[in-house]
Amino acid sequence: MEREIIRKKISGIIKAVFVYALLILYMVPFLLVLINSIKSKVNIVRYPLELIDPNGPQWQNYATAWIDMAFPRSFANSFVIVAFSVLLLIVFSAMASYLFVRTNWKICKVSFSVMVASMVIPFQVVMIPLVSIYGAKLGVLNSRTTLILMNFGFGTAMCTFMCHGFIKSSIPISIEEAARIDGSSPIGVFFRIVFPLMKPILSTIAILEILGLWNDYLLPSLILTHKELYTLPIAIRTFYGSFSNDYGNIMAGLVMSVFPIIMIYIFFQKHITAGIMSGAVKS
Repeated sequence: MEREIIRKKISGIIKAVFVYALLILYMVPFLLVLINSIKSKVNIVRYPLELIDPNGPQWQNYATAWIDMAFPRSFANSFVIVAFSVLLLIVFSAMASYLFVRTNWKICKVSFSVMVASMVIPFQVVMIPLVSIYGAKLGVLNSRTTLILMNFGFGTAMCTFMCHGFIKSSIPISIEEAARIDGSSPIGVFFRIVFPLMKPILSTIAILEILGLWNDYLLPSLILTHKELYTLPIAIRTFYGSFSNDYGNIMAGLVMSVFPIIMIYIFFQKHITAGIMSGAVKS
């Protein structure tokens, strides 16, 4: 009995050490960015691992980054694009998945299968044709609306797949039948009964999409070429030159860009695991 207790304690200690080692490993890049954001360019290159700049903290990096990035405008662009993209994804993915689960129409089965199949196609495959068609043929680039609709199109398949699994495994149809008996319409059943019950998976989708879209560089860089439309990841490109890069300002810009999303993750992280687990039971 004592041996079993000792064995469990040792096992717990080993697991704890392993987890903390992984935490440190994952935090090292962010800590390096944070440390180097208050160092001069020369000392970042010479002594990237030093905790403090020999000349003291270089707080002017943040002031320069704020001005040169046009941080308030870039932040507003990122916020608008991400907010509307996530709102569209949540509402329409929930509606589509509900239709797929609760109906036996053949078109729904085919549509869901096509959505799932489309998830294996990497964005890079359609990147050049997409820009050629929307830019050269339709001339609708340099528009926040275009980027929002593209984010919606590329994210719908995954979001619908997650909602589909959640509805199928976690929302009993008996609740909906009871609501219909009470006289509720199909739309009322969805928005008053089903949609509120989908809060765990919708919270998970919202957090994952916010994290992904906020940090997205490739698609916005292809769609938004006018400086007044830049999102934060593109605005940081201001400090990259042809022959040299202003590393101090780059690090400061990265810290300012990442800070809001870290706060969102800290406040809503409890929903991620619960939503993914509940949505992954069945599909």
